[in-house]
Amino acid sequence: MTNTTVIKQTDPHAAAIARQTLNEGGVIAIATDTVYGVGCMLDNTAAIARIYAIKGRDKLKAIPVLIGDEAQLELVVDNISGRTRQLTARFWPGALTVIISKHQALPDLLTTYNTVGVRLPNHDWLRELIKTCGPLAVTSANISGEPSLATAEDVLASLDGRINLLVDGGRCDGGVPSTVVDCSVEPPVILREGAIADAVVKFMHSLSFREGSSALPGHHRKIQRTH
Repeated sequence: MTNTTVIKQTDPHAAAIARQTLNEGGVIAIATDTVYGVGCMLDNTAAIARIYAIKGRDKLKAIPVLIGDEAQLELVVDNISGRTRQLTARFWPGALTVIISKHQALPDLLTTYNTVGVRLPNHDWLRELIKTCGPLAVTSANISGEPSLATAEDVLASLDGRINLLVDGGRCDGGVPSTVVDCSVEPPVILREGAIADAVVKFMHSLSFREGSSALPGHHRKIQRTH
């Protein structure tokens, strides 16, 4: 591949160019509210395979999905528990990825499990892009095992020539990956601390207290490397 094309997010043509690149099977890097992500169309298995290759990512590590609004959830998940809806109502849009039962139409290459990670980012430009092209398979824009990246310059230094397009959205406001909560089990389990783990635990404690539950989610953290 030739050098990666770079375009400023403020360019009025940026969204159209990103959509075209995605629709043509390309892999793009974009700014989010947490860190830069690398993504592709959800139904393009060749592009998903490229993401694994670009990152050197273990194929047993599923790739999460970003949605543009909650209406797109029905395209990627099978069912949503009341507990999950409580969490997303509190923390979406934002730095919370929930793992829930996947829609059977999702490709096995995206996730070999019966679940999928989903997030609604707190990033207006990105949400508008996803609303127009559909949910995207997106994971952090870095080599697997290396630190997540918060600037376009760092992404280009790491992935130049490996991805088709980099949309330069400046420095990501968060700079820390999302908190990952497995909502396929009860009580939910935090798999990655990420940006808002303490707030999630506090919220889940408050729910347990109000519901008279003896299960305290803060005692259920199984921290794993997921980037």
